Amino acid sequence: MPTDPRLIEQLDPDTTVLLTVECQRGVVGQDSALPELAAAARESGALDNVARLTTAAHDAGVQVLHAVAVRRPDGRGAGRNARLFRAAGRLPVQQTIGTAAVRVADPIPVSEDDLVVQRLHGLSPVAGTGVDALLRNAGCRTLVITGVSANVAIPNAVFDAVNLGYTAVVPADAIAGVPADYTPVMVRNTLALVATVTRTDDVLTCWGRARPAGLT
Repeated sequence: MPTDPRLIEQLDPDTTVLLTVECQRGVVGQDSALPELAAAARESGALDNVARLTTAAHDAGVQVLHAVAVRRPDGRGAGRNARLFRAAGRLPVQQTIGTAAVRVADPIPVSEDDLVVQRLHGLSPVAGTGVDALLRNAGCRTLVITGVSANVAIPNAVFDAVNLGYTAVVPADAIAGVPADYTPVMVRNTLALVATVTRTDDVLTCWGRARPAGLT
């Protein structure tokens, strides 16, 4: 069991949402546009841990929200005011709406009850995407943030969640970035200042305590 009873309280299934960030085939899948990032997500175990968390969330009745980044075929609406955006437009694999690249990657399970939000612009899966309204409608107080990348989208999601009044929980072994050794440094020196940093197994233990009757 987690030694911190605060985590159990924070992860109440009735007021918690699990967010997966850019865990899509064109980012962390076998045919990723960003193979170094995809390799980091797989080799670190982060992608498998996102899958474990998603399965546990489904079992415990925790709402799951998948945030994916997309582009229109004509590029309209996509920003060009950052080096990252301009580089993305030149990648051999594009995150084009309606293609396999924007589907949630294996081995993460997707339930018919999950919410999927597509982001056409910007750096954050929360700000300017309608996610805040969905979270409030779901009665969310705690947002568990997982996925990629620890370089940009994950810290954006954490900061936005905290600024909007949510408690952010980050399972540090369920996020990834490049280079791989940057992720723990960023977590320790940045995210730990504003979020509850934990591990996948501790979250699973909390949700296991709340598992509905009849499930083993």
